[in-house]
Amino acid sequence: MEANLSNPHDLHTPLLNHPPRLNKNSHKPSKVILVILCSMVFLMSLFALIMIKSQNHLEKLEIGNTETTPFDPYISPARGVTQGVSPKSNPNLFHKVSYNWTNAMFSWQRTAFHFQPQKNWMNGPLFHMGWYHLFYQYNPDSAVWGNITWGHAVSTDMIHWLYLPIAMVPNDWYDINGVWTGSATILPGGKIIMLYTGDTNSYVQVQNLAYPANLSDPLLLHWVKYPGNPILLPPPGIGSKDFRDPTTGWIGPDGKWRIAIGSKKGKTGLSLVYKTIDFINFEPNDHYLHAVPGTGMWECVDFYPVSINGSNGLNTSVNGPYVKHVLKASLDDRRVDSYAIGTYFVENDTWVPDDPLKDVGIGLLLDYGIYYASKTFYDEEKERRIVWGWVDETDIESDDLKKGWASLQTIPRTVLFDNKTGTNLLLWPVEEVESLRLSSDEFEGMVVKPGSVVPLNISLATQLDIFAEFEIEWLNSRSNGKNNIGCGRGGATDRSAFGPFGLLAIADDSLSEQTPIYFRLSNTTTFFCVDETRSSKASDVAKSIYGSEISILSDEKLSMRILVDHSIIESFAQGGRSVITSRVYPTEAIYGAARLFVFNNATDINIKISLKIWQLNSAFIRPFPFDQSH
Repeated sequence: MEANLSNPHDLHTPLLNHPPRLNKNSHKPSKVILVILCSMVFLMSLFALIMIKSQNHLEKLEIGNTETTPFDPYISPARGVTQGVSPKSNPNLFHKVSYNWTNAMFSWQRTAFHFQPQKNWMNGPLFHMGWYHLFYQYNPDSAVWGNITWGHAVSTDMIHWLYLPIAMVPNDWYDINGVWTGSATILPGGKIIMLYTGDTNSYVQVQNLAYPANLSDPLLLHWVKYPGNPILLPPPGIGSKDFRDPTTGWIGPDGKWRIAIGSKKGKTGLSLVYKTIDFINFEPNDHYLHAVPGTGMWECVDFYPVSINGSNGLNTSVNGPYVKHVLKASLDDRRVDSYAIGTYFVENDTWVPDDPLKDVGIGLLLDYGIYYASKTFYDEEKERRIVWGWVDETDIESDDLKKGWASLQTIPRTVLFDNKTGTNLLLWPVEEVESLRLSSDEFEGMVVKPGSVVPLNISLATQLDIFAEFEIEWLNSRSNGKNNIGCGRGGATDRSAFGPFGLLAIADDSLSEQTPIYFRLSNTTTFFCVDETRSSKASDVAKSIYGSEISILSDEKLSMRILVDHSIIESFAQGGRSVITSRVYPTEAIYGAARLFVFNNATDINIKISLKIWQLNSAFIRPFPFDQSH
């Protein structure tokens, strides 16, 4: 539909935290009232600033301006750390008292089209005989991390899922404390092998081999652990808790397979390389695949080729003159997935980044929000590379236990080299998510003036696929925006000449709860950001500001795509050049009370926005119907 803006001021309401203009017929307030109002605004702003400063994710507020949370000896270590893996809980929220959540609020938080287990706490994806298989770390006993087994689900489209029985359990000495991350490799002839990290009875991280009991079974229901496990032990000089997460194998010109494993030495993050011909006997490489000082433990390492001039993904073993290689590491110290693009030298199995200033751990992120432990696989059916990412909860554990579930997977994303910039990847939701689209609304050429919020008249706002394009009308000299860098200390309420402007998702009518997704411009840079600080009235959830600088080419309009699914929001800018995943836990902006708004909190520009918004259906996610033929 076209927006009727014959009298646009009728639709405009002041942005939250900025006082409305007085009607010219209203009585003028007394000086006392003005002083009180100004004092209240100042105190509220100061309080908001203090709250923002106290959060533990603010290193993502501005490029080059990082903040860390001081160590508190009275806070217990996060769940998982003592076992030698990355934190699986947020100790900075341990002291928080649970909000007075209702069952209806908890029920609303569960997503409708993202994969998550039926209950409790949530590795190696693959395609086999018509089914996409997802293996995931799962605790069958509780909604917190522990007793890690391998859950298993299958799908024909990676949207609608069928739960299968648990694939592997920790029942041998070499994995009794956890069947951890692994990767599948498909060998010539279709044989499948799975390498995975096990935590032994003495808490040593080792690598193990498993394979399907019956390769002719499309569901791959039964898995056999190799009786000679473990196949790899930590090498000399590597700590017993610093050796995990084998990659998918790739084959070299010498006919030998290679795998990479994440590790560290001191504070230097690194990836080890091993060669094999049978996935049982391995020889270590003389060199690290790569190492970066100061980046800490690398886990869930991923290594794969991308075509620099094509639109398809590549098999993991492909190399050549028109190929770059991506090296990704999940950084244990920072809880982010960092990647770099570079050149793989097969003669000595080493990799060098194109830009040393954007090396692994100091440059780009796959996702600038709540996103970790990602894993790609090559989809031979559609010649594409797909990445999965794990998304944790950002509430407190006691709330997860009340809900009975925790964490989920993002919508699978395709991975391509950005041949326009030549410096980054493009991540984009798989096309299959479009099968969930129902009715749509269109808004063309909406002009939104400085300091305004425009409600969008759509039926529901909790399951959406949103496309938005923005054009800028400059009202004053562009030089006014030269110092506006980052997402703003106050997030979306921090006004500048050229931003922020964008959308308010999962907001209530009064804007007391809202999640802004926005651009913020200066003369030389553009930032893409998400502000969670007003996403919920609850105090027992983390509420952060996420963002990154993003390249905007001269022939491009500013654009974003947003997938809204209850408590998760996935935001993509410029075709996937920057991605931010958010978790939100509103108390009022739920069910029919959730709304969607356009806002412009800049001072010196009008924005002209065109939108297409689809309502999305729920995915069909349930146990596999074994009583019917498969």
